[in-house]
Amino acid sequence: KDTVANLTNHSYFNLAGQGNILSHELTLHASRFTPVDAGLIPTGELKAVDSTPFDFRKSTAVGARIDADNEQLHLGRGYDHNWVLDSGGGRLMEAAEVYEPGSGRLLKVLTDQPGIQFYSGNFLDGTIKGKDGKPYQFRSGLCLETQHFPDSPNHTGFPTTELKAGKTYHTVTVYGFSVR
Repeated sequence: KDTVANLTNHSYFNLAGQGNILSHELTLHASRFTPVDAGLIPTGELKAVDSTPFDFRKSTAVGARIDADNEQLHLGRGYDHNWVLDSGGGRLMEAAEVYEPGSGRLLKVLTDQPGIQFYSGNFLDGTIKGKDGKPYQFRSGLCLETQHFPDSPNHTGFPTTELKAGKTYHTVTVYGFSVR
C-alpha cells in the first residue's frame, strides 16, 4: 500500500576524536531552514538563513553562534534543525562539509535528498557510550542526517515523502573522509 517513508542515518561525528565539536567548521549548502516549535517539530515555514545564526553557507565554527540569543537555538539547546538544500534533491550533490582544524580531518556529505538535519549533540548527557565505552557528553558529537524534511506529511509546502505501492525506496548519501 502507499505509505510514508523518510529514512535517515543518525551517526555521530567528532573529527577531533574527543572533546566537544564547537571548533569544527561547518558549511551547509542551504539558504533556508525549517524553524521548529517547542516540541522541535517543523512549523511548516521555510526561513532564510540570511543574518541569522543558521547561516553556514560559508565555513563557520559550530560554536561561533550556537549560544546566540535566538528563539530557535533556545528551543533546541543549540542546532537541531533541518536545512533546505539549495540543490533541491533528486541528484547527488554536495550538501555539507565539516573540517576540524586541529586534526586536519575533513568530512564531505553528498546526497540526493532535499534536506539535511544538523544536530549539535545538545541532548547528549553521558548516558550513551561510544568507542572504548567513552560516554558522549554535551556537544561531543554532531550529526548530519540527509532526508526529506521532518513532518513532511503535515506540510503541503514540503517535498512529499509518500512511497507509492510497488515502488522501491532508494536514496544515496555519501560520507567522504580525507585530510586537508
